[in-house]
Amino acid sequence: MRRLVRFSLAIMIVCIPFQVAAQTRGPSNGSLVIVGGAMRDPGIMQRFLDLAGGPDAPIVVIPTAGGADEYDQFYQGLNAWRDQGATNLTVLHTKDRSQAESDEFVRAIREASGVWFPGGRQWHLADSYLDTQTERELHNLLDRGGVIGGSSAGATIQGSYLVRGDTGSNEIMMGDHVEGFGFLTNSAIDQHLLKRNRQFDLVEVIQAHPELLGIGIDENTAIVVTGNSFEVIGESYVAIFDNQRMIGDHGFFFFLSAGDRFDLVTREAQRPSRTFQPVDRATPKRWPGG
Repeated sequence: MRRLVRFSLAIMIVCIPFQVAAQTRGPSNGSLVIVGGAMRDPGIMQRFLDLAGGPDAPIVVIPTAGGADEYDQFYQGLNAWRDQGATNLTVLHTKDRSQAESDEFVRAIREASGVWFPGGRQWHLADSYLDTQTERELHNLLDRGGVIGGSSAGATIQGSYLVRGDTGSNEIMMGDHVEGFGFLTNSAIDQHLLKRNRQFDLVEVIQAHPELLGIGIDENTAIVVTGNSFEVIGESYVAIFDNQRMIGDHGFFFFLSAGDRFDLVTREAQRPSRTFQPVDRATPKRWPGG
């Protein structure tokens, strides 16, 4: 009997940490603006600026995903933000991990209330900043109530699992770089979802890693994460890939549109136009083989 009790306790001790680790959560403080690429909607940019504190808020732009050796304060990606009214913009970039560890490099992040990651290849961001003082200061920015946003590669890097992180091809979903910054824990984020016919691509990732929440975001569309929930804004759709939820027997994902909300902990969607009732047809059901 004692052996049975010890065995049962051992199972409980092993299983409980896994369940806790498997939860998807947003930052306890601060916000995320995660855009599926080709951002044109000024409303998305304005939401980011509002969360950062307005047009005069100190914002750091990190264009490293673009792959160039150097970026300076004449970086063309600043123009759209200036057109939106932003006045306090700083470009931060390095490929040197020792520089990313330096106090001098991270000073701008410590003084910022918002950080923005433009598009490119997300593995460049991982190579330069993952597990450095720069990444730690990004998490600190969220802890003090700031906002981090990004589009395309700048969206995917915000998840914990880095899809399309292979240095050889962005068509490989699970490649030689698989770790993101994890601002949104226990998640895999894809972009350009419908525009590039990628709506089925996250299925293989969630089948291989069923604990993850898959989020696919179309172009000019964003999720705004505050606490443990997000709202969809923009012109198109967001797809949810949840190993515990299906549509019928073959639907591995369901769509959210502008105004819809999603609870990251319960993994339930709500649609305001239906008085916040759960989105129809997506019902609790484990994926085959999951």
